[in-house]
Amino acid sequence: CCRRPPVEFKLYMMPDKILDTHIAKSQVLLTPEEIAAKVPLTERAEQHVLKFRQQIENILNGTDSRKFVVVGPCSIHDLKAGREYAHKLKDLADRVSDRLLLIMRVYFEKPRTTVGWKGLINDPDLNDSFNIEKGLVLARQMLLEVAELGLPSANETLDPIIPQYISELVSWSAIGARTIESQTHRELASGLSMPVGLKNGTNGSIEVAINALKAARDPHIFLGINQMGQVSIFQTKGNPYAHVILRGGSGQPNYDAQSVAEVEAQLKAANLPSQIVIDCSHGNSNKDHRLQADVFRNVVGQILDENSSIVGMMLESNLSEGNQSIPSDLEKLKYGVSVTDKCLGWEETEAILLEAHERLSSQY
Repeated sequence: CCRRPPVEFKLYMMPDKILDTHIAKSQVLLTPEEIAAKVPLTERAEQHVLKFRQQIENILNGTDSRKFVVVGPCSIHDLKAGREYAHKLKDLADRVSDRLLLIMRVYFEKPRTTVGWKGLINDPDLNDSFNIEKGLVLARQMLLEVAELGLPSANETLDPIIPQYISELVSWSAIGARTIESQTHRELASGLSMPVGLKNGTNGSIEVAINALKAARDPHIFLGINQMGQVSIFQTKGNPYAHVILRGGSGQPNYDAQSVAEVEAQLKAANLPSQIVIDCSHGNSNKDHRLQADVFRNVVGQILDENSSIVGMMLESNLSEGNQSIPSDLEKLKYGVSVTDKCLGWEETEAILLEAHERLSSQY
């Protein structure tokens, strides 16, 4: 008899509560084209990058009998110290070039297990001000100087947007252990213009690296930004120079001859080329930087025992040994000392590379 009228429900919600609910603020970033205009690629740098990419490809193909060594700071936080290291490495690279191709580790992005300094691009002033545009300019400047000096450079591809800003200055790249299972990074690796190394997982899993290798060598379609900053659809060809990096994990190194042989068998079973890089740091040195030299010597010994699968090695090295925390007073930063992982000092780095050159020269 007495039907109640329908209840009206009205939604009162501010537009800013629908989108970006947990975003404090945002700003428009300069496009890759605009950043490149501030630090343009020179003809000399371009020629060097192309030359070194080709040399790395030749080593991977086996048409160049040398081995490459990715060596340098865990991360670049001071361009002055980075330049000094680059000049020292260039002199050494010329001395060992008939047996070893030295590639400077010029890392600007740092993946964190929880929190911490995320690298020069994200926080160039080391004070949580996160001036990313400044970081991108500084990164290009450093890479440009390294290329013009006549050194190949290596980085880790972490943020999927960053490559459009700096990749034309990079000769070799890596996908790290924390991102190796990410579809985004596997697809990105398939489109990178340089050879790319794929690390095994932080738990030591080789399977994830082999799966990543399969993915990186295949074509993909994904979203990204172009040089003008427009969101674009990219179709890749697949990266034929993708390869595996063994970095150990969970307290278990995997640089020894038996571990390498097991990975060779897994690559063969997956119908993938047997091209292996050994990271002498991280899990393979149980995070003790002083053990990197022992790992490196062991790997050189395997090469001398005619292992043809090992194509390169990686070392974390800086002007001075060890590491330091970032102080609140940046004037107290020690020059040439890592602010991330502990590194070998320059003198030991030079000594073990010269020793490796001598050992390799005696056999070949």
